[in-house]
Amino acid sequence: MGINSESDSGANLQIGPTSKGMVRIFIETETQEIPMDFEPEEAEEIAEELRAAAMQARKSTGKR
Repeated sequence: MGINSESDSGANLQIGPTSKGMVRIFIETETQEIPMDFEPEEAEEIAEELRAAAMQARKSTGKR
């Protein structure tokens, strides 16, 4: 499955700080839990990538 493939799978997403000064992205499906910890600087880079992807998506669909 690639980034452009549609899926009927569902997941819960949580994002927040940890007690050790990291930023955790936690993904939970019916069968898996995936915790991913990032340094704050890495989390900011991910946020920038999300914003850039959202802008590109808006351009391709004409949504604002």
